[in-house]
Amino acid sequence: MASIGKIARRTFLIGAAAVAGGVAVGYYYYRKPYANPLDDQLAAGEATFNPYVKIAPDNTITVIAPREEMGQGVSTTLAALVAEELDVTLEQVRVEHGPTSKAYYNAAILEEGGPFAFFDESTLAEATRNGMGVVGKFLGLQGTGGSSSIRDGWDKMRQAGAAARLMLIAAAAQKLGVAAGELETADGKVLHRQSGRTLTYGELAAEAAARSPPSEVALKEKKDWKLLGKPQKRVDMLAKVTGAPVFGIDVRLPDMLYGTVKFSPRFGAAPIRTDLSKAEKMPGVVKIVPLETTYGHGFGVIAQNTWAAFKAAEAIEVEWGKAAYPADSAAIAKTLADALASNGGSAMRDDGDVDTAFADASREKIVEADYFVPYLAHATMEPMNATAQLRDGALEIWCGNQSPTLVREQCAAAVGVDQDRVIVHTAYLGGGFGRRIEMDYALCAALMARETEGRPVKVTWTREEDTRHDTYRPAALGKFQARLGDDGLPVAIDMKIASPSIMASVLRRLYPSIPALGPDKTIVDGAYNQPYTVPDYRVTAIAAPIDIPIGFWRSVGNSVNGFFHEGFLDEIAVAGKTDPVELRRKLMAAYPAAVKVIEKVAEISKWSEPLPAGRAKGVAFTQSFGSWVAEVVQIADTPAGIRIEKVWIAADVGTALDPGIIEAQLVSAAVYGLSAAVNQEITFTDGAVEQSNFHDFDCMRIFQCPQFEVAILENYHRMGGVGEIATPPAAPALANAIFALTGKRLRSLPLSREVRFA
Repeated sequence: MASIGKIARRTFLIGAAAVAGGVAVGYYYYRKPYANPLDDQLAAGEATFNPYVKIAPDNTITVIAPREEMGQGVSTTLAALVAEELDVTLEQVRVEHGPTSKAYYNAAILEEGGPFAFFDESTLAEATRNGMGVVGKFLGLQGTGGSSSIRDGWDKMRQAGAAARLMLIAAAAQKLGVAAGELETADGKVLHRQSGRTLTYGELAAEAAARSPPSEVALKEKKDWKLLGKPQKRVDMLAKVTGAPVFGIDVRLPDMLYGTVKFSPRFGAAPIRTDLSKAEKMPGVVKIVPLETTYGHGFGVIAQNTWAAFKAAEAIEVEWGKAAYPADSAAIAKTLADALASNGGSAMRDDGDVDTAFADASREKIVEADYFVPYLAHATMEPMNATAQLRDGALEIWCGNQSPTLVREQCAAAVGVDQDRVIVHTAYLGGGFGRRIEMDYALCAALMARETEGRPVKVTWTREEDTRHDTYRPAALGKFQARLGDDGLPVAIDMKIASPSIMASVLRRLYPSIPALGPDKTIVDGAYNQPYTVPDYRVTAIAAPIDIPIGFWRSVGNSVNGFFHEGFLDEIAVAGKTDPVELRRKLMAAYPAAVKVIEKVAEISKWSEPLPAGRAKGVAFTQSFGSWVAEVVQIADTPAGIRIEKVWIAADVGTALDPGIIEAQLVSAAVYGLSAAVNQEITFTDGAVEQSNFHDFDCMRIFQCPQFEVAILENYHRMGGVGEIATPPAAPALANAIFALTGKRLRSLPLSREVRFA
């Protein structure tokens, strides 16, 4: 079993406190420490049972799904958790995001933030996870990320539905004068079968909600599920396919002004000389205001329409200061190389004695390689935007975001109002991928709303501004070394990865008063915490001093290290004359869930069957966000270039609540990873991003996308996440297939630098 580094004392103390004090469970968890935010927002006659359920007299049942819907289907599955226990169908409920409230805190988003691998179930690992969950509870962060939404809602939302159902039964029993045990529920009604009498939930809601909630609830067993475990019709789909105004960019308000932003092309650089006269005189321009936030310096243009704002932003004449970081891609690469050569860093995994293992190894038994990945933008289809209105000392904000409590907190501070005077309306997101956990778009709108004399202002970023002012997936450089035994299997592995620290960068923007302490595990996520057993195994994280803004990108560090780790493992297999699937089976033998996943993907892809000339397959595996995923990519050599023909995915998610949504997310995440592998990179000249739009930062188009075949497994005893887990294996599986086809080992992304794709 893997031992994951040395644990900082402060981390241990968090976990120990959780074990000693215990963690509150059960339905009453919802009432403490935060009040029900629905109490003050009920319509006439409407009743609320807890933060997740309200019922009107006409039997309108509303379920609050307080995670941000960005196409991943979370609103459907969260609603199904409640509906299953409430004994109603999804067609019978109305699903809302609900108000901004710490009552909707996401504890699971922090639970995997410790240094332990997901499959490490030692006392210390479990104590740390519990401790991090308690921290999440008391921070009250309402957020969507880390593939955590369903895992976080799994117990508490089912308990919310079950508790409401028991309260409705108790009210019906009193009203009908029968024992509660004689009653049953179905389709939004309570039925007394002996007398044939029924009462709707709406008829009982007011009286039922006034009762004390049960202290304990019994949840349905899996065999009794009617909704969970089966594909459901998406609750968000009708509005989207009919063009309803459900996204942040669709907001329209009376007397609304429009705006955009123009930030320094060099991150953090202030203006040296500015001339706004030409821009201010352009038709439709209302005002141009300076902007300064933790994201940098710039200008906000307020106008009568969006186009006028865009054109005026182009007309602003400004000379910006110099970059305070390596100014071009070559300098960035050198900084990474220097960091890697420094012999510093933190060993996040350190099994056995790696130095001794390599000391007497002959060169013929050593495999060595260096790998590189570039900066990447999020490239959401809906560019950054937000609408804000500040009047009478109160602020309202409309936007798609991944943390409404952060929007409220940061924007309140920016404009100088109390948080209870801020209302955040969370719209659907036209793509998130971690980009909308950031606050720059909301802060700009709030600051610009101070200048509009109470009128709302809708601030829309151009695609160019969005691409050039992202919080990027960081570049990284890795150095890898393995010693092979006589059987061709690795007996020692040493991995060093240098990259800027995501956590330090994020904290500087979102919590500037909190210093970044200790090693940043995101630098080595997907490398140090994989279920491979090698006697001497070390993975070192080295934080490189590059102050370009970086942040959470779909699968975070796993997107880097999936490529590094699994590409290098393929090299080990070739050097040791071992089949890549068989190598993984042997190295992961201690983890049956991993073995079953790799065996399943080999089975469905017919891995062992020979392919005709001009075709090849590659395989990769990554354990991330609690799930075990293996992918096989098949490619063909065509006159137009390499064609990605088919991808097979096997994923063990522990418990599959909606197979249709899971399959869609696996395909989506794999396409996201393949897009980055094939074609994407952010490069720098004179401190500025060179790319600007989809013409030079493109994603895979429909005609380029392969066929997919997906197998969903439920072998592991703990539930894993879904939204990001198929991204990490995509790039290495493709690169390994290219090696199998051409004999050329590609260790740097994007792959289009060295091969042509059809």
